[in-house]
Amino acid sequence: MITILIVEDDISLNKGIALTLAQDGIIIEQAYDLTSAETLFFSRSIDLIVLDVNLPDGSGLDFCQKIRAASRIPIIFLTANDMESDIVLGFELGGDDYITKPFSLMVLRSRVMAVLRRSDLGREDKLILGDMTFDFGKMDFRRQGQQIALSKTEQKLLKVLVSNRGQILTRDQLMDQVWIHGAEFVDENALTVTVKRLRAKIEDDPSAPKYIKTVYGLGYVWTEGMLDEKEH
Repeated sequence: MITILIVEDDISLNKGIALTLAQDGIIIEQAYDLTSAETLFFSRSIDLIVLDVNLPDGSGLDFCQKIRAASRIPIIFLTANDMESDIVLGFELGGDDYITKPFSLMVLRSRVMAVLRRSDLGREDKLILGDMTFDFGKMDFRRQGQQIALSKTEQKLLKVLVSNRGQILTRDQLMDQVWIHGAEFVDENALTVTVKRLRAKIEDDPSAPKYIKTVYGLGYVWTEGMLDEKEH
């Protein structure tokens, strides 16, 4: 589920935006001033904010700065100001998009969805799973705050597995994606060895893995407690 916070003091516009963005998989939270917006932001799990710049009790730009001190969630500014300096300032403060009034609600919806898609891609490069953090962009991998040293091959295998969480991947699929075009020249035991090494670095008990499970006769799956097959 995705939660979108709409911060707009014009009640009819706020409701119009909410109706336009509401769909399966999206929860809408509404605020009409900065005070209620701040309360919602710090008490809910928010995935994107549609933020008016001019609000009754302050500036959305100041609120953006406060958010950026704690989060990188996407922010789309709404404003009647179409001066270039205002738009530039919005982006410099950390805004992801800037829409000037009046605007089409359907165009706003399209731009919100586009920002969410970009945000999803970015999140996939950095994942927090249990007590582990995997930042593939920075090649920084940690377990319980301690850095894990992974080889390039182990990084590729980990990325494929976590990007397909809950999905069984055959040995052939993994070989093709980890070793790309050279899979046919790689020893068939290379995958088993790489899985074993990766488990040794991320599992509490590599002999009874919680994350990287073997599906007998098929391949592997990244999960927690779904399967109990033993390594073969």
